Amino acid sequence: MPMKSMSAAVGFAADARGNGVAYVRLGDSASRVLRIPFEVKRYPALLDREVGYAALTAVGTVLRRRGVRSLEMRIDDQRLAGDLLEHRDVPAPLTLAYVRLRCALNQLGDYGVAPAGADDADLTARARADVAMHAAA
Repeated sequence: MPMKSMSAAVGFAADARGNGVAYVRLGDSASRVLRIPFEVKRYPALLDREVGYAALTAVGTVLRRRGVRSLEMRIDDQRLAGDLLEHRDVPAPLTLAYVRLRCALNQLGDYGVAPAGADDADLTARARADVAMHAAA
């Protein structure tokens, strides 16, 4: 099986109960957007930091199952990007989530994280609207 390499912009959000959704734009094509639901245990003191960990774990898992073996992710969360790029210490409630995320990304083989571009901001807005709509229902 040939190695699939791609870039993806990722936007994500979750409600107070931990129901979340990530939107993933594969490559530069606006027509190839995946909606990936996920669940996360919420910790209000972490200021949504746990949401990014759960979202990227779900994204990494889904894309690996689709045959992706090299992934460059663009995300709009500088703290999460720093955690992944700089191997920083994380708060105790995030330790297990950090390990899960690293495992999911390491299974891809090769991955990178970059800041989201101006064209990627719609994904986070879309995820927030999706979560708000489902929370209101």
